[in-house]
Amino acid sequence: VLGRNISATIANLRSVDWQSLGINFVLVFSPGTFVGAPHTHIATLTYPGDSTAAQEIALLKAVADAFPAVTTVRVKDALDAVGDLIRNLTMAVRGASVVALIAAILVLGGALAAGHRHRVYDAVVLKTLGATRGRLIGAYALEYLLLGAATALFGVAAGSVAAWMVVSEVMNLSFVWLPGPAAAAAFGALLVTVAFGLIGTFTALGHKPAPVLRNL
Repeated sequence: VLGRNISATIANLRSVDWQSLGINFVLVFSPGTFVGAPHTHIATLTYPGDSTAAQEIALLKAVADAFPAVTTVRVKDALDAVGDLIRNLTMAVRGASVVALIAAILVLGGALAAGHRHRVYDAVVLKTLGATRGRLIGAYALEYLLLGAATALFGVAAGSVAAWMVVSEVMNLSFVWLPGPAAAAAFGALLVTVAFGLIGTFTALGHKPAPVLRNL
């Protein structure tokens, strides 16, 4: 049991959190391993509260004046540069997502447009058999609702699995599934599907039965 606890402690000490970009890992060696070996000391300084750039620069100058052999680096500049890079990558990913959504909407519109002629025939035949406009709109709305719900569920499931594989297996980061954005995306896709479908339905219901029946 003691051996397992020591191994677990060493594993925790060697665990590196790459997201913080700070000194958060420790290497454990036996005493005397690096006796006489050349080495350097490294230390970090963090203000307890918010600090201004003037205060940090003044501190760096004071350390350089007191200890000329010490090399001082303002890590905040590097962190800001990394933060800007990550924000740019995030914007690029969001832009690609917007393009993908627009392409999906165009594909959905094309699919509905391809079936518009059959919608017109179905609407005319059903109206001839006595179906009211309200009943036809309700039936088509229910059809589009079920189609949109199935598509949204598949999209959320496939996207979540793909995101988990990329984040966990490729990037080696912890994956957190957010139900709020997933539900919002599914609801948005559902609204777009029903809206596009009803727009095509209204145009189909506006045709006169006689010309369509003559061309059947």
